Amino acid sequence: MARKHALLFCADNRVKMRRDMKQNKKNLSFIIRRWYISRLALILQSIFTGFITGLVVVLFRRLLSHADTLRAWIYRTLPVLPPYWTAIWILALAGAGLFMGWASRTRPLIKGSGIPQVKGVLVGQLHMSWMPELPLKLAAGLLALGLGLSLGREGPSIQIGAYVGLAVLSIFRRSGQKHNYLISAAAASGLAAAFNAPLAGLVFALEELWPSFSPALIACTMGAAMMATTVAGVLLGSGTVFDFRQVEALPLGDLPWVVLLGIVCAALGHLFKGALYGSLNLYDRLRIPPLFRPLIPLAVSVPVGFLLFDLSGGGHTLIESLPHDGRTLRFIVSLLGGKLLYTALCYGSGAAGGIFLPLLACGALTGDALGTILSGMGYIASERVLNFIILGMAGFFASTAQAPVTGIVLILEMCGNFNHLSSLVLVSFSSFVTAELLLSRPVYAVLLERILSTMRKTA
Repeated sequence: MARKHALLFCADNRVKMRRDMKQNKKNLSFIIRRWYISRLALILQSIFTGFITGLVVVLFRRLLSHADTLRAWIYRTLPVLPPYWTAIWILALAGAGLFMGWASRTRPLIKGSGIPQVKGVLVGQLHMSWMPELPLKLAAGLLALGLGLSLGREGPSIQIGAYVGLAVLSIFRRSGQKHNYLISAAAASGLAAAFNAPLAGLVFALEELWPSFSPALIACTMGAAMMATTVAGVLLGSGTVFDFRQVEALPLGDLPWVVLLGIVCAALGHLFKGALYGSLNLYDRLRIPPLFRPLIPLAVSVPVGFLLFDLSGGGHTLIESLPHDGRTLRFIVSLLGGKLLYTALCYGSGAAGGIFLPLLACGALTGDALGTILSGMGYIASERVLNFIILGMAGFFASTAQAPVTGIVLILEMCGNFNHLSSLVLVSFSSFVTAELLLSRPVYAVLLERILSTMRKTA
């Protein structure tokens, strides 16, 4: 009898233990579920996404750096080699161009900058697939920029960040607004890693990608951008993109000329956008198949590489050389016109590259030209021309992207000098207002509309 009671007692205990275990599992599952939907979990996921984005963008930057060095060596060496080496180089460009055309025809959303595509995803009008678009964007972007097309790395870096965000979301699923927060944070971390500019990444997400913001969006974006910048700093160095730290603040008497620079930047920025749209229309009007379009700017890149190497690539080296090379005013204006037209020709082909850095180069050349004129006429001191080079970048960005705060913060972080903050605000404001008076629309909004229109026609 005692044995029977003992067995019953053990059985009751087992039942009770199983019931307690089920209850504990339910409680644990509830706790995990509650934590996963919390703001803290979303922020940590954004930081993780920023870490992965930083690694991918650092790889992209490092490969581009090697490609730029190789391209410079090739164009220095080819003139002293037998002509058949030049023919081999042209054939290699043709093969790369066909691959770029095939990639853009197969996956149209990897074409161009990538910023309009990310905006389209966030408003629910476009759908990007991280596989296989991420590796194709990396390969096509590396070829386009590395072979000397006048395109920038920032747009591809932003889109690469968005692709990494989508890859993370395929594992750690989010829905609704939290889904878009993570993509925005990932895109911002791509810009931050591209330029070592975490604050510019944050402001870009708030000013360009979202019409409104919330504390959760700010926290996610800030965490992702800081993590991506940290990764880039550890692997590539934490210095500023441009070494313009020796700049002093402009005297008050020069500020009217800063307003004039903003007006000039707005006018030329409007011309820059018109050239971009005209190039896109020209490729469509000529009915050139997308497979062959990249061959046109790559063919132009050969004489550019031999005769005006400064025009090749995004323009980083060109901007850095402006304060040190004693170029004539005529040559500066020629470089500005050439950079504007060559950028339009490259972007219109559908090659995977952005306009961020080329438009900064156009702005720097605009500032250099106006500063040289004012200095020659005795209105400003010659050492102030460097200020105008820096201010021209902010003014051109403010009028073209019509995101003045992003331009101000980006130039501050890229140059590492806060002495010209008030001048940056003034040139950006005057450029932005002039662009509004010219009825000049933001370039990325227009490009997004063109993408959507093209998709509707082909649907």
